[in-house]
Amino acid sequence: MSDHEQLLHLASAPFEAARRVRILPPEHPSRRLHGHSFLAKLRLPAVPGQALRGDEPEALQARLRAAVAALDYRDLNELLEVPTDENLARWLRARLDAPEGAVLGVQSTREQGVDLDRRERAHVWRRFRFEAAHQLPHVPAGHQCGRMHGHGFEVILHAAVDMPDEELGVDYDLLGELWAPLQARLHLRCLNDIPGLENPTSEVLAGWIWRELKPRFAALSWVSVYETATAGCHFDGRRYSIWKEQRFESALRLTRVAEGDPRRALHGHSYLLRLHLSAPLDAVLGWTVDYGEVKALFKPFYAQLDHHTVSDLPGIGEEGSAGIARWVRQELSPSLPQLDRVDVFEQPGCGVALAWGAERSPILPV
Repeated sequence: MSDHEQLLHLASAPFEAARRVRILPPEHPSRRLHGHSFLAKLRLPAVPGQALRGDEPEALQARLRAAVAALDYRDLNELLEVPTDENLARWLRARLDAPEGAVLGVQSTREQGVDLDRRERAHVWRRFRFEAAHQLPHVPAGHQCGRMHGHGFEVILHAAVDMPDEELGVDYDLLGELWAPLQARLHLRCLNDIPGLENPTSEVLAGWIWRELKPRFAALSWVSVYETATAGCHFDGRRYSIWKEQRFESALRLTRVAEGDPRRALHGHSYLLRLHLSAPLDAVLGWTVDYGEVKALFKPFYAQLDHHTVSDLPGIGEEGSAGIARWVRQELSPSLPQLDRVDVFEQPGCGVALAWGAERSPILPV
């Protein structure tokens, strides 16, 4: 395995709370008392070389749930003078005594959130949606994407800011204002008719959005485009990274956990697997790797995972989601050398990310 390999344990925990954010402009609606269904998220690097029991993501999730219990059904202004998502992430980080390398995230709605690391580097993101038609003119004859069709596209704008002494990284409304002119140009349109989008793959669209927005917003760090609910592309101005999701239903045993732990016996999960691949853009086809090709190449390995006892498969062992991620890397990399990350979620927001590329694309929102 590559020296660059990093394993992250991922956990999330919801909470319901109300707040006022009085540092915002006088007319801003968030100055009024309002509420959210928040989602706290925690990413924690595994200790290199440490043997895994397989229950690490669930143990991390239990710690996070215990921490957010103090926030659940509370007026957050009673705990924090300025309860921005960034300050909530700081509060949780202190309560968890999170170690070096930990990243705390707070997602105040499905469409927006922030992740904060120990160096006070904030990753702020907001999601948008538009409905449009397109067809890809250069695909091989008979390819389904050569026919005119449509999607409900989703776009995430990501911003990276250093904020050691700031209460707020980037106001989500600023991202909304930045996106509004593009929404007017893309929504309910045929993308092929827009200059620069004559071959509107996910990658070309992400690059087009980047070039439209980066000159007006220096903090823009990534653009993510969901072409479907299970596939999409990231672009950071230099590098394209695509992802393709699959779900599978599997049983397992974790015999390394403590005596009496029910996970020592046979149990199971509905898993979400996300494959990430990075590659140069094909100058003619306008994509890095065809999503359909990724799915087809993964199919024989998917058949070994779905509706099976995965801990019995040679090479997976008893490390749970981490073992599955490493098995997928080992089995799939020869046929998909562009693969550089595998995410495995055993529950929503609870799992692992195994990455071995030189650079890291964003962890997608739950």
